Amino acid sequence: MRQTTRRLRRGRTIATAAAAALVSFAVPACSAGAQDHGAAPVATTPRGTPAPASATPTPPPASSYPLSTAPRTVPSVREHTPAHGPGWKPAPGARVLVSPADSAALADEGKLLAGELHLGYAESGQAQPGDVLLALGAKDSGPPESYTLTVQGGRATVTGPDEAGVFYGTRTLKQEIRGAGSAPEGTVKDAPAKPQRGLNLDIARKNFTPAWIEDRLREMADLKLNQLGLHFSDDQAFRIESDTHPEIVSTPHLTKADVREITALAARLHIAVVPEIDSPGHLGAVLRAHPELQLRDAAGRAVKGAVDISDPASAKLVDDLLREFLPLFPAGAWHLGADEYQALVVSDPEASFPQLAQAARARYGATARVQDLATGWLNDRAAVVRPSGKALKAWNDGIFKGGIARAAPDIQAEYWTGKENGARPPAEYLSTGRKVVNLNDEYLYYVLGEPNQFTYPTGKRIYEQWTPLVLRGTAAVPASYDAQILGARLAVWCDLAGSQTPAQVAAGIRMPLAALSQKLWDPRPPQAAWSEFQALAGRLAP
Repeated sequence: MRQTTRRLRRGRTIATAAAAALVSFAVPACSAGAQDHGAAPVATTPRGTPAPASATPTPPPASSYPLSTAPRTVPSVREHTPAHGPGWKPAPGARVLVSPADSAALADEGKLLAGELHLGYAESGQAQPGDVLLALGAKDSGPPESYTLTVQGGRATVTGPDEAGVFYGTRTLKQEIRGAGSAPEGTVKDAPAKPQRGLNLDIARKNFTPAWIEDRLREMADLKLNQLGLHFSDDQAFRIESDTHPEIVSTPHLTKADVREITALAARLHIAVVPEIDSPGHLGAVLRAHPELQLRDAAGRAVKGAVDISDPASAKLVDDLLREFLPLFPAGAWHLGADEYQALVVSDPEASFPQLAQAARARYGATARVQDLATGWLNDRAAVVRPSGKALKAWNDGIFKGGIARAAPDIQAEYWTGKENGARPPAEYLSTGRKVVNLNDEYLYYVLGEPNQFTYPTGKRIYEQWTPLVLRGTAAVPASYDAQILGARLAVWCDLAGSQTPAQVAAGIRMPLAALSQKLWDPRPPQAAWSEFQALAGRLAP
């Protein structure tokens, strides 16, 4: 969220001839009700009367149990093969096990699950009845972030081709226990439909404490969300400690130690923290300390939040910050901003900003425009970040059509609007092959105070109407573009920062995030009614 204009705004079973081959495709809240899979039937005599108390009970055969139903989770599991058996539930003396060969990779996941389910933890590959075993499979045993959860013989086993997949299997098991008290017999095979799933948080306009941010990370992890965008620089404030330019830092702010703790927790929860230093607009906090870099028009009037991109000192300052903060955020993506540069909203940028027009012609030739200079700025900042290996992102209205300079093709377009200067319909980005991330301001913008005709997004509306293909307004792009749409984030923008407390923000985004997680994990239309999904999400919430 940027200046005023951005702030505009069941278990179901498929029968086959052989019961062992039954496969259930689950949608949360589709099943008729929770079943206690851990309760064994009462032993009876041949005449059907209860067995004497002195009789030694023997475990009943698996076939004496009804066929299991799919787990009810948020997001729903995509495939469940049911089976006859008691299922699994935590019991005294049970443990979460990680084999010694996998301990370096999965110890964090194992210890977390053990703590959540009040079980012991050990490094061993020899699971006993009652235990949970976590293990890495071969790298090619499934798509990234996929997992298999098998409940059989009184044990639960979670495997996956990577650590994230195993972690998501533990989230499913945790939700099964929280919601129904037990995990059903059978096998879950699960994987996300989209690789980027998350929350975007504006901490520049409103300060959020490290503890508040960490609580959101834990909630996101249980929903299998994997990306937190952190917008920490804007006109209102610069919210992270800086050694290269301490003069720009606002109070209060996150210290670098705070950031390291946040990113370390995020890494353990398989969430990438994606920082954003927005430029060349939205730099008001920087300009308060460096007014000499302020963009001015031909009449000498200052342009809010915009640096003069014809001045090499502007680039040097921003690049200082990029180089300083790159090591602080070890995850694999970086957001360059690039939206709403106010030099481009006037009718004739070349006449209004002759210094920018002159610099554009000097760099790109006699027919170059201010738009080309802005594109060059974006590409130059991308060149600073690219050697780190991080994926590059920019807001869609900073990636212009035509011109002499073209935005680098490896920059992902974070599509939020079709209304801003330079913004185009989604298909115009997709048709060039550019990868796109969905932050549709119609459904996914949570703008504090609801200024400029924005309304708070609801989980119901996301759940019932939105899909990743709906990038702008309410219309979907052709399904042929689906693979280019990498995912989506719900965006919290704090335009009227005092209109909600942090607790109100947390409560307000809870159901939208749950609905978003469902739509990004499972590509099928939800079959559960919203009221059922909402009730399930409420039961499963911490």
